Amino acid sequence: MAFDGLFTVAMTNELKSLESGRISKVHQPNALEVVVHVRAKGKNEKLLFSIHPSYARVHLTKETIENPQEPPMFCMLLRKHIEGGFITAIQHDGFERIISFLIESRNEIGDKVYRKLIIEIMGRHSNLILVDEETNKIIDGLKHLPPSMNSYRTILPGFDYVLPPAQQKVNPNEATNDEILEFFSIEKTVKEVVAHFAGFSPFHASELLNRMKDGEVIETFRTFMQEIISSTNPTYLEVDGKPYFSPTNITHLKGKVTNYDNLSSLLDRVFYARAERERVKQQAGDLERFLQNEMNKLQLKLKKLHKDLERANKLDQFQLYGELLMANINQFEKGMKEVTVTNYYSEDGEQITIPLDERKTPVENAQQYYTKYNKAKNALIMVQEQIEKTEEEIKYFEMLISQITHASPTDIEEIREELADEGYLRKRNKKQKQKQSKPTPEKFISSTGIPISVGKNNKQNDYLTFKLAKKTDTWLHTKDIPGSHVVIHSEDPDEQTLQEAAILSAYFSKARESSSVPVDYTKIRHVKKPNGAKPGFVIYFEQKTVYVTPDEEIVLKLKKNK
Repeated sequence: MAFDGLFTVAMTNELKSLESGRISKVHQPNALEVVVHVRAKGKNEKLLFSIHPSYARVHLTKETIENPQEPPMFCMLLRKHIEGGFITAIQHDGFERIISFLIESRNEIGDKVYRKLIIEIMGRHSNLILVDEETNKIIDGLKHLPPSMNSYRTILPGFDYVLPPAQQKVNPNEATNDEILEFFSIEKTVKEVVAHFAGFSPFHASELLNRMKDGEVIETFRTFMQEIISSTNPTYLEVDGKPYFSPTNITHLKGKVTNYDNLSSLLDRVFYARAERERVKQQAGDLERFLQNEMNKLQLKLKKLHKDLERANKLDQFQLYGELLMANINQFEKGMKEVTVTNYYSEDGEQITIPLDERKTPVENAQQYYTKYNKAKNALIMVQEQIEKTEEEIKYFEMLISQITHASPTDIEEIREELADEGYLRKRNKKQKQKQSKPTPEKFISSTGIPISVGKNNKQNDYLTFKLAKKTDTWLHTKDIPGSHVVIHSEDPDEQTLQEAAILSAYFSKARESSSVPVDYTKIRHVKKPNGAKPGFVIYFEQKTVYVTPDEEIVLKLKKNK
């Protein structure tokens, strides 16, 4: 990751297209993100501010983030102070990771007021702060920082806004040629470049040093800075699954490269899926713990049931003891602890010693073994049924845990409703219960223009397969792996569409990180739901199998097609 000072300057230049734009709406989807809707230059834009400790950033976004029913207090405050206002300027503070949005709006009595919305992108210290520009007083911040936590600067309403301490580094744009030549006159390390020039992260320092190996120092340095600031070629690169990004070409690493038209599209690609997962974690942390606890209980129960099965499997021995005692009833008497008899049921006719209850008569001892035999026989049937039921429940919870890993906040609510319907969770009170709407499977469009639907949870899966899809549509599911139901809405899909739908099926499954994932496909008419089956469970036949490797780039492309 590299949202460093260099990237901040490049992003500020890109966001300047919003200057003179009017703020029409403000939303706060969660505790760490704010979305500001801006009408600028005849277009509606969504400006995302995030102060997530790992994914802090600011950029325009095309993605939709769901909002809570009740807006948080900070959102209400922003609406009061900046909604309806105009962005007069967007500025950065040197090469620090701080961007300020100067906003002209009106107060309750119609007088002009000037506000400054400042985002500080500093890892776990990131913050979004609203300041009165005329008095430099803080109106409020998304995170509060009391004097007890930081004596240098306080982030609380009514306090003066103080910039974070300056790092006293050289501004790379203001450095003279002589200063640059002098610094690079001897070979420098990444750490030395980061310590000397403002705005450089180790990632961009490595890129600069790599370019200097084959180029003249001044020209390479100036060209690199110009490419960064003007965002000549926004680049996304993956190396061993780890993402890297930059406003310009990345030459010091080798991996799968994707170029984007602008920095905002690049950051949507880098962060959206990761940030969505974090949003779901915030909302579904308790649900994940519940499901995992239930899984642990079921696995422990299954282990105990298998032990019970071992004991119940001794029923043949109990029957044998009973019959041998009856056949030899005159060879022992009350008060004996054991008796040795010939096993007539064995070909070898070996001797067998049978334990006895010395308090019982010979007939009572034989009857006791018959009773144990009947109990064990009944227990065996019950234990086998319990094992089958427990294994089904384990599969069910495995499927739910898999679904949570790629669920949206709406999907999480539907999973909660499903668990309540199945009796695993307590149902909501009538006052809290909302009118349930139809499940909405996620929609994609194949490269050849054919619609594809994906169920993200069991409610969506059942609705998609048995209500939304036609009997002639094509149904896909990962073979013997928990995952989503996928439907191609076509009687005769082409090979490309089938391949892409299979990739969606593999991606939205437990095998997302695997390769050569087997995906079965068949017609909807060959998919049936057994009586009494849990949500999402089906049986199917007449299937064929295709092997694919999940590819996030293809999934995003199919999503954008819709």
